[in-house]
Amino acid sequence: MSVSGTRSMGQSIRFANRTIGLAGLGVMAVLVGLAGAVAPAPPDAAGAAQSLLPPSRDLAFGSDALGRDVLSETLHGLSATAGHATLAAAIVIVVGALGGFFAARLPWHSGLVLRWVARILKSVPALLLGLVFIGISGRSFAALAAGLAIAPAAFARSYDRALTLATSRHAEFARATGVSWTTLVRRDLIYELRNAFLAVAARALAAAAILLATVSFFGFGATPPHRDLGLMIGAAYATARASHDFHAWWTALFPALALVLLIFFARLAAAAEQEP
Repeated sequence: MSVSGTRSMGQSIRFANRTIGLAGLGVMAVLVGLAGAVAPAPPDAAGAAQSLLPPSRDLAFGSDALGRDVLSETLHGLSATAGHATLAAAIVIVVGALGGFFAARLPWHSGLVLRWVARILKSVPALLLGLVFIGISGRSFAALAAGLAIAPAAFARSYDRALTLATSRHAEFARATGVSWTTLVRRDLIYELRNAFLAVAARALAAAAILLATVSFFGFGATPPHRDLGLMIGAAYATARASHDFHAWWTALFPALALVLLIFFARLAAAAEQEP
């Protein structure tokens, strides 16, 4: 197969992945938006059913140890996780992607210092950074902590892309012909938004969902009654550990499946840009 044919196939695969990912995220967004109307029970409605009932016609996802409807709790948990992850992704876009873009154009190469700091922070696992930031700010700011923990990687990628554009032959020619600095920055920003914005946002959404669910699982994230998917999985683990028998598999399976689908669709949507 020729190089052009291979490139065309790769583009087709990325387009298909992006389409599936965006469609899946769209369906999940509808579920999140309608969670209050679609869910059979309100959030954290203990005693709605008997404890640890398996999935049935009346309870599609069964009930948990406190008699809560797992279907309702999964929808509400997905809403909490997706909402917090979206906020974290917005922080990644502003602090990471846009921050790296403008840092590459700071005078006297002062942006290199920020790039160096971002590289150091990037070398630390985002989960550990997130735990540090949560410890400083508190559990109420878990979404902010997640965004700041993920931002260094986005900053580094954006900085490198912006520096390549700013030092390209086209940019040098444009400056030589009198094109203003602001015009070049505006042009490059349009390129950045067009070519990388969707991938950055989707990748950040997936990373934030993983981080937030993990810290909640360990007890450092969401607090009842505002439960997210990570806290639901953690509660299922605590129940299994207390009973020494994981027979109530449905209490962990369905929230875990919702989390997997959220991350899976976000990663597919990130195929809009090739991985570095």
